[in-house]
This record gives sequence, structure tokens and C-alpha cells, in this order.
Amino acid sequence: MNFTMDSEVLCPCCGRELDQDVRNNRRWLLWQSLGKRFGVYEVPSHIKLSVVVPVYNEENTIDEILQRICQVPVTKEIIVIDDGSTDNTAAKLKQWEERGDVRILRHARNQGKGAALRTGFAHVTGDIVVIQDADLEYDPAEHLRLIQPIVEGVADVVYGSRFISEGPHRVLYFWHYVANRAITTLSNMFTDLNLTDVETCHKAFRREVIEAIRPTLKENRFGIEIELTAKVARRGYRIYETGVSYYGRTYQQGKKIGFRDALQAIWCIFRYWLKD
Repeated sequence: MNFTMDSEVLCPCCGRELDQDVRNNRRWLLWQSLGKRFGVYEVPSHIKLSVVVPVYNEENTIDEILQRICQVPVTKEIIVIDDGSTDNTAAKLKQWEERGDVRILRHARNQGKGAALRTGFAHVTGDIVVIQDADLEYDPAEHLRLIQPIVEGVADVVYGSRFISEGPHRVLYFWHYVANRAITTLSNMFTDLNLTDVETCHKAFRREVIEAIRPTLKENRFGIEIELTAKVARRGYRIYETGVSYYGRTYQQGKKIGFRDALQAIWCIFRYWLKD
């Protein structure tokens, strides 16, 4: 689908529809440029967002992350995949489901983030698909910035990079930073991309991209990040990056990715370079 800006455009100040002459004049073009700098983004009302939220044992954050997603001013559906949670997450999700605000899909046992995303991808109906982790490390308020290159028709895929200056970033774990940059560099060597953050968990795709690659996805755990990158690169999709904030958490706060996942990422780089 090609997203154009020919539909009605509302004034960010008063909410009234702007006529074509106003939209085309220099002051309006200037406002569009300055608006982006100040975090004001334009999304036509006919565009629908599918927010896919994989969840595993996030009882302390699930309510807040869903509230934040609901507050994003865009037409959307929210698809939550409970990946076999053993804490109070399932009970909290049941309350959201009863209210009708979200769609809940469940795994009987924990299978991993990749498996949860495959389940969620199979049910999306929106024009743009956004991956949103449930741990509050990435802010849903930045969804409009993340999807803007797709809305403008210049991108098929957008990665929210933690290493492009934009918003606050919690200072944590030097060796995680080193490993991330090394994995990103290695991935770039095999995909011929110049990404700054291949392991980011904030990604957006045109739905057609997800529909094309979903039948080929194999990774069950965090290797899905590398697999997604390899497959969109192999197919020549237009990939953009934009800076996002990052509110990293500690292992005491529930961080799950570890050394084993770094080794798996390296294996996935070679695996999906050799074979789709």
C-alpha cells in the first residue's frame, strides 16, 4: 500500500481541516518541518496501526504499557500475546480483554519472543505493524515518530535506534553496549546494510512486508531480531532508522536477554545469510 497525504489534513493547533492552498503554501511546509522537530507528526485517519505486544511475566508493567499504547492518537488495534506467563500477567490481561480494548492471544507454555511474534503477526489487520515490548524500555508515545517514514511513503521498514541521538537513554551495562555494536556490525557485513541498532525491539513494518516474510520465520527466541533483519534485507525492502528513547532496565527489574542470546544472534547472522 502506498501512503499519500492526499486525505484530509487537520490543523495541529485548532483541529480544523486545511484546504489545499494552505497546505501547499510555504508556511504550511515550514510548519510540517518544525512540527517533526517538536514531535508533532501527521497520520491520516484512514491508516490503521497494529501494535503487537509479546508478553512473558510482566505483571508489574503490563497495565502501564497498555495504557500508554491506548493513549497514542492514531487508529489502532492492540494484539497481546501472553507467552505462557506464570505470574499475575494473565489475570491482568483478562481484565483488559473483558473491557474490549485489546485482543489477547495465549500460548499454553513459554515458547519465546519469536514464537509470540509469529502468533501475533498471523492476526494483524492494520496497514502498519509495530512491535512493542511490554517492559517499558521503549515508549509507545514514540510510535508516530517511528512510523512516519512509512506514512510518508519512503520506507517499508523502520527501526527505532537507541544509538541515534533522540530523547533520554538510561546508562547501563557497558558490555551489553559492546556486544550490541559488535553484533550490529557483523549483521551489517552480511546484509550490506548500515544499521546502528539491529537488536532494537522497536520496529515498524508495512503489513505487506510482514505477510511476505511471516511464513518463513523460524526463530523462537530473541534471534527473531536478526532473522527479521536478514529477511527484509534479502528482499530489498526500503529500511529507515529513527532515534528513539531507551529506558533500559536491570536484571533485578526483570531483564531477560543474556549471553546465550548474544551467541544465538551470531549464529542467526550466518544461518540467514546462507539460507532464507
